[in-house]
Amino acid sequence: MNRVFASLGTSVFETMSRLAHEHGAINLGQGFPDDAGPADIRAQAARALIEGDNQYPPMMGLPVLRAAVAAHYRRHQDLALDAESEVMITSGATEALAGALLALIEPGDEVVLFAPLYDAYLPLVRRAGGVPRVVRLTPPAFRLDEAALAEAFSDRTRLVLLNNPLNPSGTVFGRDELALLAGFCRRHDVVAVCDEVWEHVVFDGARHVPLMSLPGMRERTVKIGSAGKIFSLTGWKVGFVMADAALMRVLARAHQFITFTTPPNLQAAVAYGLTKEDGYFTAMRAGYARSRDRLARGLADLGFTVLPAQATWFLSIDVSGLGCGNDLAFCEALVRERGVAAIPVSAFYPEAAVDTLVRLCFAKADATLDEALSRLAPLARKAA
Repeated sequence: MNRVFASLGTSVFETMSRLAHEHGAINLGQGFPDDAGPADIRAQAARALIEGDNQYPPMMGLPVLRAAVAAHYRRHQDLALDAESEVMITSGATEALAGALLALIEPGDEVVLFAPLYDAYLPLVRRAGGVPRVVRLTPPAFRLDEAALAEAFSDRTRLVLLNNPLNPSGTVFGRDELALLAGFCRRHDVVAVCDEVWEHVVFDGARHVPLMSLPGMRERTVKIGSAGKIFSLTGWKVGFVMADAALMRVLARAHQFITFTTPPNLQAAVAYGLTKEDGYFTAMRAGYARSRDRLARGLADLGFTVLPAQATWFLSIDVSGLGCGNDLAFCEALVRERGVAAIPVSAFYPEAAVDTLVRLCFAKADATLDEALSRLAPLARKAA
């Protein structure tokens, strides 16, 4: 068996989901909304399934969706993309990430990553033959630091993998931090793979800045988006890849031999969704911000220390003062004793660097959040 995957243990996400099921817990660990997703987009998918073509669509994606992606990002992020040569559709953002890493990394290439990080990053980098150089971002701000970047980049660096906005911390990297990173990419002739699936789920007036839009980054950036995150339809697994045509030619070859294509009815429905008026995106953000504030306020009222969350569906609490050991011990006790599932943030670090934070998903119905707070109340009283 391949050593990269054979050596992997059971992920904490799988463990916590199993425990949530066993204990009938409220699951604030898994990142998906209670809501079924926009009815009109789902109706478009159903109509396309019944009335449309269900044979292989083009490998690069349906032309209507590729055109919709280009138009969407021109309207929302002022990016000029050629739908024919610079846009590709994948079976989710994780496939897009896997394809990009396999296409762009040669064995021995160094890859700069930022922790906390999505748990798929390291296995994919290692399977592609890359050598990870992890930059640890520290709470509560989780900001990029010039000294840490200088230590991570070298003449052997070939790729940087950035998640912005950042899950699990809910951090949105601003233009100044991105300019700092872009400078290192230009100086070291590095390609940036940007996991930007949370780009629309930003709050408090924040605006997502794509790294691709910065000077000197257009030809060296692979931008990845996700219909699942934009439309709260995580099971659809429809991703977008955007890159300069020279990069895209290589990315397309990897995609061709991974999944080749994506269900055409879902592509057609996402093409429809991307044309929605700005009011949809504004209302979506406002709804999630309200849920974030509801959970954050409730936790703070109970005495928990709540870290700021500028984006995503998650916020974190600091459990260091609860006398429960580390974050994993807290989460295991929480699901067994209080019937609430959460995720220890240490799971997002390759080595235990931060072990006092716990991630909670707020993309849930009010009643679900309120019941979770009710179950957490005895812990807060015990700590007090």
